[in-house]
This record gives sequence, C-alpha cells and structure tokens, in this order.
Amino acid sequence: MSFQVTLKTSGKQFTVSQDETLLEAALRQGINLPYGCKNGACGSCKGKIVEGHVTHGQHSESALSKADETTGSTLFCCAHPHSDLLIEAREVQGAGDIAIRKVPCRVNSIERPTSDVAILKLQLPAAERFQFLAGQYLEFLLKDGQRRAYSIANAPAQEGPLELHIRHLPGGLFTDFVFAAVTPALKEKDILRFEGPLGSFFLREDSQKPIIFVAAGTGFAPIKSIIEQMQSKKIQRPIHLYWGGRRLSDLYLDALCKTWEKEITGFSYVPVISDALPEDAWLGRSGFVHQAVMADHPNMNDFQVYACGAPVMVNAARADFSSQCHLPEEEFFADSFTNAADLAKN
Repeated sequence: MSFQVTLKTSGKQFTVSQDETLLEAALRQGINLPYGCKNGACGSCKGKIVEGHVTHGQHSESALSKADETTGSTLFCCAHPHSDLLIEAREVQGAGDIAIRKVPCRVNSIERPTSDVAILKLQLPAAERFQFLAGQYLEFLLKDGQRRAYSIANAPAQEGPLELHIRHLPGGLFTDFVFAAVTPALKEKDILRFEGPLGSFFLREDSQKPIIFVAAGTGFAPIKSIIEQMQSKKIQRPIHLYWGGRRLSDLYLDALCKTWEKEITGFSYVPVISDALPEDAWLGRSGFVHQAVMADHPNMNDFQVYACGAPVMVNAARADFSSQCHLPEEEFFADSFTNAADLAKN
C-alpha cells in the first residue's frame, strides 16, 4: 500500500509505501529534503506532520523526543506512513542535478597525522568524473552488505584523489581495517567501492551572510572541503572557523587553518581544547567548542552556521544557538558523525 505526501509550502507531492521512509521516498522522486545521518541520530531531517499519521523506527531521543512527537514533529529518515500526509519540510536547492552512483576506487595513500586519525586518499578510474558538492559524503559498500559513511575533505574543483579523514574507533568494522587492528588490513592499491554523493550539508551560495563553521574532531573534513571550494570560486564572505578537540593533537591540520587565516580575507580561526594535559602547554581557548562560539557571538541573527562532528556537539549547538543567540533555525546546517551507540534510546 502506498500513500500520498504533500509538502505544505510548495504543494509538491510524492508517494511513499509503508516499507520505506518518507526521506527515502522523497529522494527517490527528486524531492530534496535536508538530511545528514539517515539513521535517526542527528536530527537534520526533522520536520512536522500537519495531517496524517506516521510511526518511527529506531532513533535517538536527543534527535526526536517523545514530547516532540506529541507536537507533530518527525524525523523523515525513520518515519513510515499509515495514511496520506501533509508535512512541513524545508526543501534543499542545489543537490538534485547530481546523480548518486556506485563507484570503484583504489587506495592511493594512507597518511596518519596522529595516532588515531588517518587521511585516506582514493584514486578513481581514469575515465571517471565523480561530481559532488563541497561538504557532502560517501558511503563505502562493505562485503557483508554494511555501509560506512565518511565526508569528502577536498573541494570538487581540485584535481586528484578524493580525500577522507577517518578517526579510529576501536572495534569499528571499517576503522579497525584502516588502522591495521585486524588482518588483513587496508593497504595502498587496495580496491574499494562506494556510493555517493550523499547529504545536504553544503554551502548555500545564494546567501551573503557571514559564516560560522563549528567543527569537532574529524568533523573538520567537510568544512575543509567547503572552505577550499570557496577559495576556488572566489566566494568572499566573512568566515569564523571554530575547531574543537579534547587534546591539541585532535586538531590534526591546525597549521593549514593558520595558513588560511593569513591568506583569506575576512577569515578568523579559533581552536578550542576541552581536556588539555600539562604536556600540551595549551594557552588558547578551553571548554566546549560551541560555547566558545556563543561567547564570541551572542547575537547570531545575521549569520549562517555550519556545524559538523559528534551528535552531542551538533545537537547542543542547534539548540543553544537558536534559544540563546537568536540564530534563525533555517540558517543552521549540520552533519553529525554517528555510530551505533548514537542510536541508543534514552
């Protein structure tokens, strides 16, 4: 059985069956709704059911609470219909013309700037032209049918291999493979397959508002892609980059950010460390990265914010920037790096 879904603002319609989510059906039919993790952890696809009824699959309570559900809020990535629906949702412009494809690649190099971060570079076949928007991600297709998602860290305009930043999560199906914690380990010249590009985390070029980028750990990867694309396209908007980590070593491309600060007009960089040890000799900003942003920008009414990292940071930034710093909800764009633990219900 299938049902009809109508978008309240635009009047666009699409059909969805009971065995697929609203997000899956929308994307399949060319309706571009915002999304990030696609597994109920990040809240990027949150919208509202105005008329009709849905049930939700597994999701994080921090992304959609029971109280949210009673007011009609929904996560389109895990909502299944039980009737025709009228929904409130933001549509994303800019990603619809790029086809999502399955692509083979070869491991060009594996660099380890720190003990728990790898910079993986992937060489595509000579005749392959992989199009994506700066900030989007890809999903590796693993042999057992599972998938693992990683943001692309280089700009689309750059020639050469695709660049990914991967943090080691001990016991992780793919990261143990990358960090030689299992046998056989990933090595140069190995062949992998991925699907992409995916995600709605990319620069909204129709705005001239100043930008605040908020990164935690390897959440820096898609932000790097966006900044380098802005350089390539000579997009000149004030940029404030805040990059947070527990230790100084978590800011594994700190030197690159300091170079941007010298080279890009209107660019500022604020590194933030939450758990520095005496040997770090850290004299910079301390605490949570999103709180450093709030201290410097108590009024964000005229900004756009792009946040990427763990769901706890992204969700805190989304809530606090809106409620305390006057950031319009529609000007907050996010990508959460999730794992199985992030889906545990509270």
